Amino acid sequence: MKKTLRIILIALPIILIVAIAGFLIWASNPLQPTTEALNALQSDAVVTVIEENGWLSFEPTGAETTIGFIFYPGGRVDARAYAPPLRDIAAQGYRVILVPMPLSLAVFDLSAADRVRAAYPEITRWAIGGHSLGGAMAARYIQSQPTAVQGLVFWASYPDIDLSSTSLSVVSIFGTNDAVAQSGVVEGAQNRLPTNAVFVPIDGGNHSQFGWYGLQPGDNTATIEHEAQQAQTVAATVSLLETISR
Repeated sequence: MKKTLRIILIALPIILIVAIAGFLIWASNPLQPTTEALNALQSDAVVTVIEENGWLSFEPTGAETTIGFIFYPGGRVDARAYAPPLRDIAAQGYRVILVPMPLSLAVFDLSAADRVRAAYPEITRWAIGGHSLGGAMAARYIQSQPTAVQGLVFWASYPDIDLSSTSLSVVSIFGTNDAVAQSGVVEGAQNRLPTNAVFVPIDGGNHSQFGWYGLQPGDNTATIEHEAQQAQTVAATVSLLETISR
């Protein structure tokens, strides 16, 4: 019995070390941005892209704005993969802040939005959102800071906490071909959101095409062009930003 206990006590730390090492290797290899995503990181006459304070800022070139959008990327996705749609949002007159996460998992920096808001005092109204895990963690941020932002945006995501009593403007955008955040699960979260939450299905859209990183393992193939899914996503997000600016 003592020998068995001794073996267990020796084995447990080894198992723990192996498990931690495996997790770190897994988390340190996120899905990578495509060429289209990397190209969207270049400034031009329409959108200025700045890397500062550990995040990426997209802002309309030469224009002032008082409305901001903080974006948390999906789990194990390189944050740069979301540059194309976020750039398109900024082109319509909004400052967009893309926040890379430790180990590409938003759960490890839930309060990142606090630092973003502090860095841009000229922004008077904020929305926060994200893709997949990023959207769920954006919702948890609001739970901890209920008056910090006015809008919440889900891309193929849903809250795991109850926000139904808040006065937030909310939009939930999802693909009907999504095998990761299935449409039934996304719509099933309606009772955890304010009654005025808007649900926007993208017919034929999948999980992966909310970013630009290729087809995510476990996802379905989309039956809509990537650019078309992005355009619908951007339009629904901008509509939310217009709502909070009034």
